[in-house]
Amino acid sequence: MTGPAELLRDFVNTYDVEDDADDLASPAELSVWLRERELIADGDRAADEDMIMATRLREGLRRALRHNNHVAEPYDLPEDLETTLTALPVRIALAGGTPALEPTCSGVAGGLARIAALIPAAHAEGTWRRLKVCAESTCQWAFIDSSKNRSRSWCSMRVCGNRTKTRAYRARRRAEGSPRPS
Repeated sequence: MTGPAELLRDFVNTYDVEDDADDLASPAELSVWLRERELIADGDRAADEDMIMATRLREGLRRALRHNNHVAEPYDLPEDLETTLTALPVRIALAGGTPALEPTCSGVAGGLARIAALIPAAHAEGTWRRLKVCAESTCQWAFIDSSKNRSRSWCSMRVCGNRTKTRAYRARRRAEGSPRPS
């Protein structure tokens, strides 16, 4: 079973910034994605307004996860994410004495509310701060930082970390007036 952090990561990664590829480019694709993760029932279908809400939720989460790269202290969620979360139909439930957020409706809106409910669930299990977005501006891929001290900045040191460090090296060389190696 996928945990809250993994599902949040997967949701954010439905849009690949680098390749400008969107796995949720249509209401049908959104429905399939939610259904495959058992967030909606077989007969539920997304509409255009669901697409707008899903995109706002996804990109608001991406902006929130950027904060986890650099901020050790608590921070406010981006205003647009706060607005989106407020519009989702969730309530606090006490199932077996354990508080949890759950959707107040079914369908695609309920599926998106289930995704939103993963935020406090990830926080409760200690994985929210480990959810990050790659510091490479052209990438923005969400990942879970499994390093001991939560210091990872890139989705891949081999690719994105190398790009960033190479650009910094070249900038330093130019600033020093040194010729670039051929």
